[in-house]
Amino acid sequence: MPTFSLNARTADARLFAKDHPLTLARGGSLDRVDVRYETYGKLNASRTNAIFVCHALTGDAHAAGFKPGEPKPGWWDSMIGPGKPVDTDRFFVICPNLLGGCQGTTGPASVDPATRTSYGLSFPILDMSDFVAVHRALLAHLGIATLLAAIGGSLGGMQVLQWALTFPQELGAAVIIAASSRLTTQNIAFSAVGREAIMRDKNFERGHYREKDTSPDTGLSVARMMAHITYMSESALGEKFGREHQHDDQAPGFGVDFAVESYLNHQAEVFLDRFDALSYLYLTRVMDYFDPFAQPDACALIESHPLPCLVCSFASDWRFSPEHSKRIVARLASAAVPVTYREISPGVGHDSFLLPIPDYQDVVRAFLSRVAARVRS
Repeated sequence: MPTFSLNARTADARLFAKDHPLTLARGGSLDRVDVRYETYGKLNASRTNAIFVCHALTGDAHAAGFKPGEPKPGWWDSMIGPGKPVDTDRFFVICPNLLGGCQGTTGPASVDPATRTSYGLSFPILDMSDFVAVHRALLAHLGIATLLAAIGGSLGGMQVLQWALTFPQELGAAVIIAASSRLTTQNIAFSAVGREAIMRDKNFERGHYREKDTSPDTGLSVARMMAHITYMSESALGEKFGREHQHDDQAPGFGVDFAVESYLNHQAEVFLDRFDALSYLYLTRVMDYFDPFAQPDACALIESHPLPCLVCSFASDWRFSPEHSKRIVARLASAAVPVTYREISPGVGHDSFLLPIPDYQDVVRAFLSRVAARVRS
């Protein structure tokens, strides 16, 4: 197994098979599901110190530390590591690439064993509960019956909420950050435009671009650029770039004239190297459909097995504003769930959950320490 810092390891697991398929919530099944995951720290003898990390839309299993040959640490290195809020000197941390992804876990770009070509748009539509089903299967594979906590931001926080509502007895606590229980119409609209940009790209080839040895790079770039604007607040973009021109002697035109345009182009270019257009379609659609509190008995199980929940939002986040988090808090509180809410300020927008903001880190550290102390007592 490849290894790197933080007592870390990366591994692959085959969790389902033809005689034991994954039955999906919206119909259909998958005969084979491969999952790539990383772990950090050590599992204690009683197997009671495991924390499960659920990544956001374009994240992956590499949450912390450096891998050989990679210039940047994992996407949540500010949160995970020795002495950090998710302290790998105390906790055993697990982070998988989720179902439908494109970084080692089965997704629409994977090869369908039945056809020996990529699934493409024949891949089944997924549900948030399917992510949880795969997570639970991974825990069974690792021999872990109960988690100390599950934690995630954005789409990851939505996964944690789903897990807490449907299998609360398996979690010691839930940490839900910059998430939503139901996307607004505006949020769905942003995702719809991103998907249309991808599917209208002439190289999309109805989802079978891999067989055509091409890729809808233009559409995926546009989708990423637009989405990235929504991840930052207006003030953060203004402070970072202002109205700075790229070149003082540049004549007006339709090139990359402003610093912010160059930044968005860069974000799009690096995104193409690590993400797949089909995964973008499928995962954004899961977020659109997510609405767990629409069910009248949504809180029945967590009411019977209440667990401590921490819900955090950022005042500068206009994509998933604090109102989204407050709605989650209100529903959990109505079910007598012990829920703590913190609104963090300042921040840079939705992406604040990825940054080392002291107040935010202190809140998560203190909450996890209380949960760990309760398990020891």
